[in-house]
Amino acid sequence: MQRPPEEDFVGGKVNGDMLTSTFDLVEQMLYLYVRVVKVKDLPWKDLDPYVEVRLGNYSGTTRHFVKKINPEWNRVFAFSMVQIQVSVLELNVKDQDDSVGRVMFDLNEIPKRVPPDSALALQWYRLEDGSGSKVKGELMLAVWMGTQADEAFPESWHSDAATVSGAVAFVNSWSKVYQSPKLWYLRVNVIEAQDLIPVDRSRFPEVYVKAILGNQELISKVSRSKTINPIWNEDLIFVAAEPFEEPLILSVEDRVAPNKDVILGKCLIHLQYIERRLDHRPMNSKWYNLEKHVIVEGEKEEEINFASKIHMSLYLEGGHHVLDEPIDYSSDLRPTARQLQKSSIGILELGILNAQGLPLMKTKDRRASTDAYCVAKYGHKWVRTRTIIDSLAPKWNEQYTWEVFDPCTVITIGVFDNCHRHGGGQARDSMIGKLRIRLSALETGRVYSHSYPLLVFQPTGVKKMGEIHLAVRFTFSSLMNMMHLFSQPLLPKMHYIHPLIVEGNWNDKQTKMDKLRVSG
Repeated sequence: MQRPPEEDFVGGKVNGDMLTSTFDLVEQMLYLYVRVVKVKDLPWKDLDPYVEVRLGNYSGTTRHFVKKINPEWNRVFAFSMVQIQVSVLELNVKDQDDSVGRVMFDLNEIPKRVPPDSALALQWYRLEDGSGSKVKGELMLAVWMGTQADEAFPESWHSDAATVSGAVAFVNSWSKVYQSPKLWYLRVNVIEAQDLIPVDRSRFPEVYVKAILGNQELISKVSRSKTINPIWNEDLIFVAAEPFEEPLILSVEDRVAPNKDVILGKCLIHLQYIERRLDHRPMNSKWYNLEKHVIVEGEKEEEINFASKIHMSLYLEGGHHVLDEPIDYSSDLRPTARQLQKSSIGILELGILNAQGLPLMKTKDRRASTDAYCVAKYGHKWVRTRTIIDSLAPKWNEQYTWEVFDPCTVITIGVFDNCHRHGGGQARDSMIGKLRIRLSALETGRVYSHSYPLLVFQPTGVKKMGEIHLAVRFTFSSLMNMMHLFSQPLLPKMHYIHPLIVEGNWNDKQTKMDKLRVSG
C-alpha cells in the first residue's frame, strides 16, 4: 500500500477534516482527485498500455497507446465521495486485459487540498504485482482530496459521468467556461466607382455593389447615375468578429436583365488592417482596385486587372455596442473598444445547486433518460456545468463569478439535455427550460437562494419543465457609482451622437431601453 507525500501548503488552510473553500453559495462536495501523468520502464516493449483507476464500483481509464513503452496521458479523474464505502484506491497499468502492475492507496492516508493551497507535487510510484511485490515499471501521479473549487475540476473525468462513451461525448460532458468573441460593427461607406467596363456598351448600366462577410450579404441600391462612373454614397453595416479571419468581398455588378447580373469587378479586403473609429470624427476614404475573374480555354480561371476602381470609406466602429441579445434581456451594454470601457462596479456570483422534477427527454434502446447540464450566460462569459447522467434531480453544486459593469442587465440560465452521451450524431442538445434574473432587482450583498421554475414555450403555450435551485449574490463596490449609472443613457453615447441605423423603428427601440433603465 502506497503513502502519498505529506501536504506542503503555501496558502489556504485545512481545519481538521473541514475543507475551507470560497464556494460559499453551494453545497461543498468532496472529491478524490487522481492525476495520472505517465509511466516508464515497463517490462516489455510491445505493450499497448493504459491505466485503469478504480474506486469501489467506479472505474475510469486513460487513453490506449499502441506499442509504446513510455506513454504519457496527463489525465485527471474525480471521484465523488458520496456513498463511497471502500477504503482503497487502485490504479492498474494494463496491456489490453492483462495487468502489468498496480499502485494502491489507503483513502485515510490521502492529503486534503483546497485552493489557494499549492498544487500537490507529482511523484513516481513503483508498480506492484497482486502479491504486493515490486515489479518493473513506475507510474507518475498525484492523488488528493478536494472539492469542486479545485482547478482540476472542470477538466476532470467525473464518476457521475462514468457511463459516457466516446472521446467527443466525454469532452461534451465536462464543465467549461467560454468567452464570446468580441464583435464590431463594420461600416462600409460605398461612395462611387470609376471607369467600369460594361459587357454591353449599347445600354445604360444598372450598377450596384454586393458585399459579403462570412454568411452576411448586403446589396446597395442601383446607382441613379447610369454611367460607367456610378455614385452611391450608401452605408452597408456588418457585424465582424475577432480575430477577423474572414475577408470582406465586394463586387460591382451590372443588372443586365431581371434575373441576370454580370460582375464588373471584385476586390477582397482583410479586416485586420483597416482603421478603427472610437468617436464621430470623419474617416479617410480610399480607392480600391477592382479585379475580374474570366474563364480562359473553358476551364482555367484567370485574374485580370482592370483600370476600374471603387471609392470607399471602410472602418470598424469601436464606440458602439453590438446588439447581439434581445433588447429587453441584454447582459452587456459596453462599447466594443476597450479604451472606452469603464471599470466594473461590482461582482455577480451564481451558485448552480440542483434541479428537481425534470422530464424524460429521450429514449434509447427502449429506455427513457435525461442527462442534464446547465448553461449560464452573462456578458461575454458563458459557463457550462458538467453533465449529470441519467437523473431527473441532478446535483451540480458549481459556482461561477462575473464582473458587472451595469446593474440594468440580465443573466440568463438554461438547462439542457445532453444528446451526445453515447457518442456520434450531430443533433443539437434539447433545451429543457430557461429563466432570466434582472440584476437591478437584487439587493447588494444579499444571497437569494430559491427554486426557480424552468419554462419553455410550446405551441400549446408556456409549460413548466421542472425547477432549478440557484443561489445568487450581487455585490457592488460603490453606491454612488451605481446610482450614477441609473442617470445615464443605457447605450454608449455614440448610439445617440452617430446612430448606426436611422430608418425604421430604431429610435423607438432606443427609447424603450432607456425606459427600462429608469424602471429597473
